[in-house]
Amino acid sequence: MSYTYKYPRPAVTADIILFTNETIPRILLIKRKHDPYKDKWAFPGGFMDENETLENAAQRELKEETNLNNANLKQFKTYSDPKRDPRGRTITTVFWSIINKEQLQKTRAGDDAVEAKWFAIDNLPPLAFDHNIIISEFKSFLNYS
Repeated sequence: MSYTYKYPRPAVTADIILFTNETIPRILLIKRKHDPYKDKWAFPGGFMDENETLENAAQRELKEETNLNNANLKQFKTYSDPKRDPRGRTITTVFWSIINKEQLQKTRAGDDAVEAKWFAIDNLPPLAFDHNIIISEFKSFLNYS
């Protein structure tokens, strides 16, 4: 059976904040290979496929873009500002996890990431999309200022 609706269908994405448990935590960012925001830094993440859960999309995107897998991801928050993505209506759910130091050297850019790099949480480059808002709210969640 097929259904049609008069309601628009937004795209759904998952973004991932990985950070270390050091005195000054580091956050993993990827440099984007494609527009929008080509060569800008962003959280690893991407579009959910048709038949996968958000959790599976987050794990898949993390593996594809950074070579890291099996992170113990927890949901942080969903962002739905209609203007957050210039490609069109996109809703993202942000996941987070603390990563151990042994995993740092396993980090490798892949898929649509030109580079994957760890940045001190208090010295981040300008971020793509609304990721500067997300990281600000995440730092408050961590009680890190």
